[in-house]
Amino acid sequence: MEKENQQYIKMTETKISSLISSLAVPTIVSMLITSIYNMADTFFVSKLGASASGAIGIVFSLMAIIQAVGFTLGQGSGSVISRLLGEQKNDEADKIGSSGFVASVGFGGFLMVMGLIFLEPLMRLLGSTDTILPFACEYAQYIFLAAPVMAASFVLNNLLRAEGKVKLAMIGITVGGVLNILLDPIFIFALGFGVSGAAIATALSQCISFLILLSHFLRNRTIINLKLSNASTELIIYLRIIKNGLPSFCRQGLASISTVALNLNAALYGDAAVAAMSIVGKIFMMIFSMLLGFGQGYQPVVGYNYGAKKFDRVREAFFFTLKVGVSIMTSLGILGFLLARNIMGWFIADDEEVIAIGVRAFRAQCLVMPLMALGVVCNMTFQSIGKAWRATFLSCTRQGIFFLPFILILPRFLGITGVEITQPVADLCNFFCCLPFAVLFLKALPTEADVKNDAD
Repeated sequence: MEKENQQYIKMTETKISSLISSLAVPTIVSMLITSIYNMADTFFVSKLGASASGAIGIVFSLMAIIQAVGFTLGQGSGSVISRLLGEQKNDEADKIGSSGFVASVGFGGFLMVMGLIFLEPLMRLLGSTDTILPFACEYAQYIFLAAPVMAASFVLNNLLRAEGKVKLAMIGITVGGVLNILLDPIFIFALGFGVSGAAIATALSQCISFLILLSHFLRNRTIINLKLSNASTELIIYLRIIKNGLPSFCRQGLASISTVALNLNAALYGDAAVAAMSIVGKIFMMIFSMLLGFGQGYQPVVGYNYGAKKFDRVREAFFFTLKVGVSIMTSLGILGFLLARNIMGWFIADDEEVIAIGVRAFRAQCLVMPLMALGVVCNMTFQSIGKAWRATFLSCTRQGIFFLPFILILPRFLGITGVEITQPVADLCNFFCCLPFAVLFLKALPTEADVKNDAD
């Protein structure tokens, strides 16, 4: 009980800037490592040619589906757990965490079976051309085999972050990521496995990461007691997890759908366009991971303090995270715009067509990067405090309500330029959509003086 009380005091009394920063830095490291090993696959596989590189972009949307399952159950559980721990209802938190973990293994297993059965038609559905298809199937089969472990790892990672144990989460993610980077050249080139080697390296690394994350729970280093006996048999518990994780499902699911739509439209302009947009997507996700990492350091803070009715700290955390997020994305956006050609050249130096398309797309994205912070902070705030439907709507705007119509319309009038600018235009619209939600939330948020008056 002393351990739980110490964590409660830390989350509800530590200075906001120090608390969020201390939780965000390990999370940013984890996100960067994840992005780096995703980029490592792109970097090494790009040496095998544009078609092989395009396959990574195709399978990236598949991994987004697995992530959608993992994040739905992980952030759905984590959102509820943070508030329960803020209310000091630890037994209920145990039940939610264990139920989310069991569900992730089950859903991951379902994806594995269905994916392996329908492998080739699924790769075509995700945007494979005839030349990309063999490489995509090679890569995807191993990713499907690892789907249960990958989905469960996302849940374990989110459970650790929900209780504020982000350093433990970082260890598992970082070890897996570094191992992936080391194994890539060995399996791809030294052992001659090609595209399959990149997938095998990813699958093995994910298994190691899962075992490390699970060990923290088994060794009683956490507040949450993760046991099969704690998993609920009540459907309402799983519906509660899914409801709170629905924003993550929409965010990740729509990211996958938008990637497919992007690949299909890029494929009309050849493998070079698919490869270029794939590379830009990986580079941007690495940059975006800085913002997401900081935002994920913010989530348990806002969840704990909202549950504890410390609304002044919620308000302070919102503004602090927004300020830092805008600063991060502005700095990285300027740097990315200036170095766009050099960055593309690191991945595919001998294909001028791929570089030219990638530079234009990346620079367009850099122009709107500072505006993206508001969307992330709003989305994470509403999900963390249990405003699931509001968070779900905002999750649908960026990659769904705005991106999907634009990717169908803009290329018709602007050709390849329309493909290159679709995401930046969607991000601009998303900013203006989130603005009134942020203003209304802050106006409606009670002060702690209001809470005291109500209690009296």
